[in-house]
Amino acid sequence: MVKMENLSLMLVPGYIILNLFSFLLMGWDKRLARKKRWRIPEARFFALALLGGAPGVWLGMQFFHHKTKHKQFIFGVPALFLLNLIFVYLIWKLLI
Repeated sequence: MVKMENLSLMLVPGYIILNLFSFLLMGWDKRLARKKRWRIPEARFFALALLGGAPGVWLGMQFFHHKTKHKQFIFGVPALFLLNLIFVYLIWKLLI
């Protein structure tokens, strides 16, 4: 059985990797947009944000200036970011 301390140590790297991937995917989609090529579906960004990658998606929006005029991203990603913060806080409280 996995101890709670070990579980928290396993979750942190996964969370960092998920957010790094989300950030880089936003940059890749911006590149594809500039080249007028096939794009990454917006639903994929929202799925990543819902699963905990909202900070990475939001940072990608700001850094790459991508999807910053889409209302669903302007309001949806920060809302999912807040949901991520609540979830992380609850997990932290559960593990400590």
